[in-house]
Amino acid sequence: MPVVAAKSYVEYRNDAYWVEGTRISLDSVVYAFQRGLSPEAIVQSFPLLTLEQVYGAIAFYLANKTDVDAYLATEEAAFNAMPQPLQSTDPDLYNKLIAAKSARKKVDS
Repeated sequence: MPVVAAKSYVEYRNDAYWVEGTRISLDSVVYAFQRGLSPEAIVQSFPLLTLEQVYGAIAFYLANKTDVDAYLATEEAAFNAMPQPLQSTDPDLYNKLIAAKSARKKVDS
């Protein structure tokens, strides 16, 4: 029987985690998984990914949950600290989006 080499499904490049060989971030897969989407539903949301890649990304996340969760928290904090152009160009829409984000977080908790 031939020896099968282990595959890698996630890579770290440009200071971020990505599904290997794609432009789809690990963040996207993890957030979908955390929202309760099945791997099959995640593939429907990201048709460039195969089911194997999604399962591989989820396995990577579960095996490194503490580190990936810390990475995601750091990325979210950095994003939230960035100036938001919409905040100055359309404050009403910006406030609606922030309210929707807060409501979504309460439902997810």
